[in-house]
Amino acid sequence: MSHPTRRIPALDTDVSALGFGCMGISWAYVAEADRDADAGVAILREALDSGITFFDTADAYAAGHNEQVVGRALAESGASPVVATKAGLVGEVLEGKIVMSRNGRPEHIRAACDASLQRLGVEVIDLYYLHRIDPEVPLAESWGAYAELARAGKIRAAGLSEVSVAQAELAQAIHPVAAIQSEFSLWARDAQGTGRTADGDDAGDLLAWTAEHDAIFVPFSPLGRGFLTGRVKADDLKPGDFRTQLGRWTGDAAAANQAIVDGVRQVADRHGVTPAAIALAWVLAQGDHVIPIPGTTKSANLQANLAALTVTLTREDLAELDGLPPAVGGRY
Repeated sequence: MSHPTRRIPALDTDVSALGFGCMGISWAYVAEADRDADAGVAILREALDSGITFFDTADAYAAGHNEQVVGRALAESGASPVVATKAGLVGEVLEGKIVMSRNGRPEHIRAACDASLQRLGVEVIDLYYLHRIDPEVPLAESWGAYAELARAGKIRAAGLSEVSVAQAELAQAIHPVAAIQSEFSLWARDAQGTGRTADGDDAGDLLAWTAEHDAIFVPFSPLGRGFLTGRVKADDLKPGDFRTQLGRWTGDAAAANQAIVDGVRQVADRHGVTPAAIALAWVLAQGDHVIPIPGTTKSANLQANLAALTVTLTREDLAELDGLPPAVGGRY
């Protein structure tokens, strides 16, 4: 199936304008006992068949299980899409809650890269992110390890996740930043220069910075972790779902944030599509270098997401969506 494309300059290649975030297949929203590798492979195969050629995973997602599922899907399909993965963030489940720690030491990054290559079943990683900056390790040391991996031919390009413009500038002086990934959606607009990173730093205008430096900007959770679809309610979340730990999904905040969904639905009704399609179309409209990576485990949701590529938002639509209220509650 043909698919609108966007260019990744560092890779000198075009990928589908809409990527696929693989995390939810086996991590954060699904308990370990409920992981289904076969179902994960099936949805990834459908995404490939639907024209998606940009997939995002990480070693932190279920301690490598997510990468294994992606690797199996690639092997079974024979496809060669652009695959991004990450190192530097370590996730574990303690007393039913997801707890994250960081490890940006060069020796950890080198070992993590080798492990990811093996799990993915590839000879080189297309795009390798520093998942989070480790406050105990100078960024120059962590990023220097990425430069070494590129020189060794183990990665084709390097990216940063949840950083500020100031941090991106520091990294750029050492090795080219091919991509920056941050949460970005109609209820998380910090990357436009209006907010902060996950660590509380002034984010700066990351969309402008990436455009100016010939890098791509990759929004994760472009549907607000499902909230903006209008189909996922806080009361429906199962025990162990990471979203139960997030302020925007709880109590009065969740009720207040329903106003954002209602506004998206009004635009969706005019276009005859789902709120998900409109929310993604808005993200896509923020720049030709923007490649969002929504994820799902359901075929119907995948097709609803792809419908965003058929939507042309008018100037009035964009003004209406831009005017929606900011989200109540913290991202984390």
